[in-house]
Order: sequence, then structure tokens, then C-alpha cells
Amino acid sequence: MGGMIGATGTRAICALLMGVSCAACDRREGKANDDPGPFAETVASVVPQIERETGLRFRKPPRLEVRSKAQVREFVEEQFNDERASRELAGAEAVYRRFGLLPDTMDLRAFMLDLLTEQVAGYYDPETKVLYVVEGAEPEIARITVAHELVHALQDQHLNLDSLQTVEGQNDRTIAAQAVVEGQATYTHIQVLIGGGTLAAKLPGGWDRVREMIREQQTQMPVFSTAPIIIQETLIFPYLSGAEFVRRFREKTPNAQLLGDLPVSTEQILHAEAFFGTRDAPTAVTLPAMPGTTTLYENNLGEFETRLLLYHHLRDQASAIRAARGWDGDRYRLVRTAQGDGLVWVTVWDSAVDAGEFREQMDQAIATRYAIATSATSGDSKTYQGAGRSVTLTVSEVAGRPVVLYADIPAGASPSPLDLGRIGLR
Repeated sequence: MGGMIGATGTRAICALLMGVSCAACDRREGKANDDPGPFAETVASVVPQIERETGLRFRKPPRLEVRSKAQVREFVEEQFNDERASRELAGAEAVYRRFGLLPDTMDLRAFMLDLLTEQVAGYYDPETKVLYVVEGAEPEIARITVAHELVHALQDQHLNLDSLQTVEGQNDRTIAAQAVVEGQATYTHIQVLIGGGTLAAKLPGGWDRVREMIREQQTQMPVFSTAPIIIQETLIFPYLSGAEFVRRFREKTPNAQLLGDLPVSTEQILHAEAFFGTRDAPTAVTLPAMPGTTTLYENNLGEFETRLLLYHHLRDQASAIRAARGWDGDRYRLVRTAQGDGLVWVTVWDSAVDAGEFREQMDQAIATRYAIATSATSGDSKTYQGAGRSVTLTVSEVAGRPVVLYADIPAGASPSPLDLGRIGLR
């Protein structure tokens, strides 16, 4: 979901951080573009500060233009109409419905169009190399937005941002890369606005308080406040968890260049030791062919979205975090059978204990979701029947690694649509 949503809006965070901006915003340094355009003074002020904070230099600051809300909506709609994006959106919608993360009645494309139109105060377009600010934005929000999006423009001059948006079938890796991109922009624009130093010194509670403020502000954003958890959290994650990762990166590797060594999983974003300690790369999972089915869509969740899946159904944050903690790789496939659509999902775990804990929480999530009181156990598999579905959880071992197979297929379809012995791990 994170890869699908993309890095398009900063309004939520911009609105919340207005209170920590200080006189640093009013300093006038550097030179504006040859064609000043709108917000020329803001650009002249923040560009040198952004360069100092990131250790990168602008070849040339981008051109700035103002866009109406209607034009922003047209831009977002154009992104959704792209063939690849449209395919990803449709696949994600079908899968997240099958996981129970989205209502069956939700038109995801229409909802996301409304949501992003509400959220976006400005954006940098890597294709046109132009920074757009929404017409009528409050001056302070516009100032913050320009600072944030200028970081994206700088990143684009040192890293191909378009390339991060065109990776298919690697949702978790895309979210992790997006977290660095958005995290650096968020961390940098905050540092610029507070005049350096630490956020904790300017805002008691630091990032924890920022998270609380975002939750408190949900009611002021009508579309966002009605979004399912999977959408809300994957929108917030790149900005805040990404900024926390950037802060740790600067503390632990002060002389390294952030964009030169991107994390490859949300596990590495969430857990410092997975990236800064002994690097914990995820296990790549290859699913075998499934006779009698047609593959409709294939991707992965990663640790972060596995955590969200458990929380969505159980509403127990501590248990969801703990059960997802030993994640080491996953792959799901949406398939069409003669009886209807089905979903198979293979997760790999650091240890048998981690796999067992995950299975226990998934067991509860299945029972809660389908209101199933009875099930049947056979060896290492447990099957649940209800609501026209047959759901199986199987704990096994592949190439010496503990794995859990989750299969949710129409009742009456083959009970074993995927051969665990043919799964590839590397």
C-alpha cells in the first residue's frame, strides 16, 4: 500500500509543525533563481540551510509554480491513469480486500483521489522538475511546504526519484526507500525551521509528541479521518518513521551520505540494529506455479504492513508489534480459481518461536474476522470454515527456515493450492 500511495503530500505534518518554526525562517541568505517567481524569498532563505543540513548541493533550485486545487486533482488523476499505477492500484485493492484491510464496498481509486486532493499542499514533480504549491495555501504552510519539497528537488538531482516509483512487486522495499526520501525531507525541513539543534529542545516530547499531534489533527481532515488503518498508517509512516531513521543515521554515521545506502525493508527502518548493526537483509521468497489457478497479482507486505494486518483485526498494538517482530521475508499471490478469487501468503521467520507467535496471532485474527468458533487441526495445519471461505494456517520448514503459509480460498476449492516443498528462499 505504501508504494501505491506514493510520496505526494505533506499537509498533515506541515500543519502540525507550524508551532516549532522560529526566526530561522526569516533569515535571508543566498540568491534566488534567475526567474524568482513565487516564494523567491523563501527559496533564497532555505536553500543554503538545506544544503548545510543534507551535505548536498543544488545544481540549480527548481522552478516554482502555483496550482489550483482542481489542477492538483488533475495531476493526481493523471498519475492514477498511468498503466503501471492503474495495475498496481487494482491489484492492491483486491489483495487488501481479501486480507480484510479494506471494505468490500470501497472504490480505492476514487477514495485516494479525494484523500490526496485534501492532503496535498504542494509537490515536486520529478518529470517536469517543477515544484508546485497549491493556490490559496496559508502562508506558513506554503513556506513549510516549499522547504520540504525543495529537499525532494535536491534529492532528485542526486538520486533518480522516478526510479523509486517504477519498481513493481517489491512493496516493502519501495516503502523503505520512500521512508528515506520523505524522512530526509521531513527531518531537514524541521531542522531548517527550528534553526538547527534538536527537536526535543524545541518541542517537548520530540517525535512522540509529533505523532500524537497528527492523531489529534485527524478530525480536521475529513477524508483522512475516515480512511482505513492501512491507508492512514502507510501515509504517515514514511514521514515520521522515515524522519526517525534519518535522525539515527546522522547520529550513528555522521560522515556517510544517506542516499548512497538505502534500507531494503521496513524492518531496517523500524529496528536500528537491523540496519546499523549486523545488516539483516530480508529473505526473498519465490512462489511456485499453482496448477488450476490464474495469477492476478503478486507482491509482499513486509514487517510494517504485517503489523498493521494483525492490529487491524485484533486492535492490540503490543501483540501486533511483538508478533511481527521476527519477520524475515514474505510473498503473497492473489489467484483466480474455478470457484472464485483466493489468496496465498508465505511468511519467513527468524526462528520457530517467532513463527509460532505469528501463527497464534493470525489464528485469533482469522477467528475474529470470520466470527469462526470451530476449526479443524491436522498435523501442523489448522483450517477454518466460514462465510463461504476456507482459511488454512500451516507452520512448516523450508530449506531449514521456519515458514507460515496462510491460504484463504473459496469453500470447495482445492484445500492445498500451493506446494510448500517448491517454495524458493534466498
